[in-house]
Amino acid sequence: MHLMKKLALFIAILTIVKPFSAHAQFENFKDSVVQLYGVVMTADSLQGLPAVSIIVQGTGRGTLTNNQGVFSIVALKGDNIEFSCIGFKNKITLIPTDLVGNQFSIIQLMVSDTTYLPAAIIKPRPSREQFERDFVNTDVPDDNIELARRNTDMATRRILMRSLPRDGRESVNMNLAKSAQKYYYTGQAPPMNIFNPFAWGEFIRSWKRGDYKRK
Repeated sequence: MHLMKKLALFIAILTIVKPFSAHAQFENFKDSVVQLYGVVMTADSLQGLPAVSIIVQGTGRGTLTNNQGVFSIVALKGDNIEFSCIGFKNKITLIPTDLVGNQFSIIQLMVSDTTYLPAAIIKPRPSREQFERDFVNTDVPDDNIELARRNTDMATRRILMRSLPRDGRESVNMNLAKSAQKYYYTGQAPPMNIFNPFAWGEFIRSWKRGDYKRK
């Protein structure tokens, strides 16, 4: 019975302390929220910068300035605010942790980021004689049509036919043609083309092409 009384007293204390603790945490979080607003300007001419990226580091939240460089964003005390814009150096601003109140206004000045380009050599315009000489001597590369025409001419194809081995399809077709000729003349003597003028004509053309040269 004494144990039950202690347990009931402990539960009663928890029910009283927990709401106060949650309320205190909510008040602390509410006090740490800051409405950050201001304007982003150029440091040399004090002109408002549009489309400046404003990011709260570590949170993925951000915003952009309007056409006059004005912005507004919600952050927490102690957050780092990064300002970035093309052509300007990045700036990071820290929201003070001891800030009094829940509003913080700033005027952020952006310094131009100097970019050094490679030196450009300016030469006078050439004379007519120089232009004609350079134009005639300019090596113009072949286009795709000319390359295809050069790679598919008769001489190139003959070299490829003599040097490249037959692929599988060509070998199968040749074997089928020989088998068909063999079966066609089964039981009889195959004809001799020694007296065939068409065969002699094909032989002469092959000899002129160099098909019988030693590889």
